[in-house]
Amino acid sequence: MKHNIDSKGYYGKFGGAYIPEMLYPNVEELRQNYLKIMAEPSFKKEFDQLLKDYVGRPSPLYFAKRLSEKYNTKVYLKREDLNHTGAHKVNNTIGQILMAQRLGKTRIIAETGAGQHGVATATVCALMGMECIVYMGEIDIARQAPNVARMKMLGAEVRPALSGSRTLKDATNEAIRDWINNPIDTHYIIGSVVGPHPYPDMVARFQAIVSEEIKWQLLEKEGTEKPDYVVACVGGGSNAAGAFYHYLEDTDVKLIAVEAAGKGIHSGESAATSVLGREGIIHGSKTLLMQTKDGQITEPYSISAGLDYPGVGPMHAHLYTSGRAEFISITDDDAMIAGLELSKLEGIIPAIETSHSLAIFDKKTFKKEDVVVINLSGRGDKDLQNYIDYFKL
Repeated sequence: MKHNIDSKGYYGKFGGAYIPEMLYPNVEELRQNYLKIMAEPSFKKEFDQLLKDYVGRPSPLYFAKRLSEKYNTKVYLKREDLNHTGAHKVNNTIGQILMAQRLGKTRIIAETGAGQHGVATATVCALMGMECIVYMGEIDIARQAPNVARMKMLGAEVRPALSGSRTLKDATNEAIRDWINNPIDTHYIIGSVVGPHPYPDMVARFQAIVSEEIKWQLLEKEGTEKPDYVVACVGGGSNAAGAFYHYLEDTDVKLIAVEAAGKGIHSGESAATSVLGREGIIHGSKTLLMQTKDGQITEPYSISAGLDYPGVGPMHAHLYTSGRAEFISITDDDAMIAGLELSKLEGIIPAIETSHSLAIFDKKTFKKEDVVVINLSGRGDKDLQNYIDYFKL
């Protein structure tokens, strides 16, 4: 079974471009050009150079000795937290800013939840001297204050989304509105594998550097390019898409996507889209979506500002329904405990998003000889206040 995108922009039955007519020219311009531009030697050279000299890639693949001993298996951490800006997000924003330049765009807009994508977008806009407007839910602005300050220091304007749940979904709605009003000069840097085609595929391709590196790094360390498991947290799902990308068609490698169960899958305060979602359309693509019986989007909840999205990228919707990936839901409490555990066992404070992935050892038993690669998608600096409040530190 094919798990990559098809020529019409679908993963199985999920994906496509369900967009207002006003956006059609923008999305179509991108669709017609993105693969051509990415294949240009000059694009590739500039992208690779910036990843190396500016982002600091390759990010290490670190054998977590004490974690491995505790759970009696081989755990490797792909250290995306060591990238410039502190997460995997910058891999995609560098790719998209170079894309925007080649399409002649001069103004950049973005949406952000936890603020990591906003920071990564503001960073590349500062790097390239481009105007940057970041939409962020009012609630997220309050709970991610350090990232808001970073964006402003980098020269971006942060505009609050005041409607709905005032979180990521609403910030995305505002960004789409802006794009409709400014179609000629503006490029919308979407931060995850969501949105209308070609965004899910384009973002996945920029993030695929993660699994590309895992292959050769694992070959050096274990004598094989293939781990037994690749594990990543999923909100929209870009870090997971990047970690899974080069293994999608290789069924020897098991894929585990970890979602936020919030206060419990059926508590009414959750973001476990695979369990709770039904087919629906959000932000321009057909995917699994948490919704009421009459199709109203259900408000998601997670202690992690980066995982409380009511849908999931169409690639992940397909990986779930086809059975290619196993989806596991982790509660706030289990995630927080796992984050503190990694800090104490390995001296690495993870982002709360990543902490969800680290909590799977209590849900799933691995063999002693299994090689388990966890994508450590971000560092915990931005979440220190959440950790302080939760653990009364």
